[in-house]
Amino acid sequence: MTLLAFVLSLGVISIAAGVLGSLVGLGGGVIIVPVLVRFYGVDIRLAIGASIVSVIATSSGAAAAYVRDEMTNLRAGMFLEIATTLGAVSGAYFTTLLPTRFLYVLFGVVLAYSALATYRHRHATTLLSVSQDRLANYFKLHGHYHDEADGRDYDYKVQRTGVGLAMMYVAGMVSALLGIGSGALKVPAMDLAMRMPMKVSTATSNFMIGVTAAASAGIYFERGQINPVIAAPVAIGVLLGSMFGARYLGRATNRSVRLLFVIVLIVVAAEMLQRGVAG
Repeated sequence: MTLLAFVLSLGVISIAAGVLGSLVGLGGGVIIVPVLVRFYGVDIRLAIGASIVSVIATSSGAAAAYVRDEMTNLRAGMFLEIATTLGAVSGAYFTTLLPTRFLYVLFGVVLAYSALATYRHRHATTLLSVSQDRLANYFKLHGHYHDEADGRDYDYKVQRTGVGLAMMYVAGMVSALLGIGSGALKVPAMDLAMRMPMKVSTATSNFMIGVTAAASAGIYFERGQINPVIAAPVAIGVLLGSMFGARYLGRATNRSVRLLFVIVLIVVAAEMLQRGVAG
């Protein structure tokens, strides 16, 4: 394959990854890493470096639009990011202690369970009007958003903030241990545990994953694990795709976003289990 063909084909795939990543709040890395390793023969470390860039691009393209449309819960996102950062630090410490094969299998099982739980709640539309959660009330994590799909404004309350913080800690740890985006756990934490609307969870996850990725991008760059020939078409393609996906999310229903998230989660879980078993 010529360099031009490589760049163009990777750019097209990255656009698709950006659309999907912005819609479900996972970032484009869930597609970029397997594609680079399996079909282009790229070293896994360089693929992860490109994945970090794609997550930043997704967040830059989609999160900006979601913040502008007031769909992102900025207060909750920054509060929960504290736990994610602490989890990432812990994960970096445990990297040398736990076998990677075990981690892949464990993460695959967790994602499969998250997909099942999310699917069971696919019809859930009722938002909380009252919350007894002290943390959520004290830090004013509740919010509101405009749903373009039905043309209405909704107020929602947040609950079980402690459970959400614990899941965010695990998400950060997994991200550091496996070098993948942590949106696959962040979205269920906000949607299922904290009872935030699915579209708000997705938008807030897009904002959060960009913060996490930006913090680690410097380390990958210093290690020489970000190849410009790979990262450039990925960043441009994912940015374009995420901007398109951000336009569609507002018109989609919470149920359709939740179902799409379940499908992506199942695919990622299968990929993680395959890596662990084949390890």
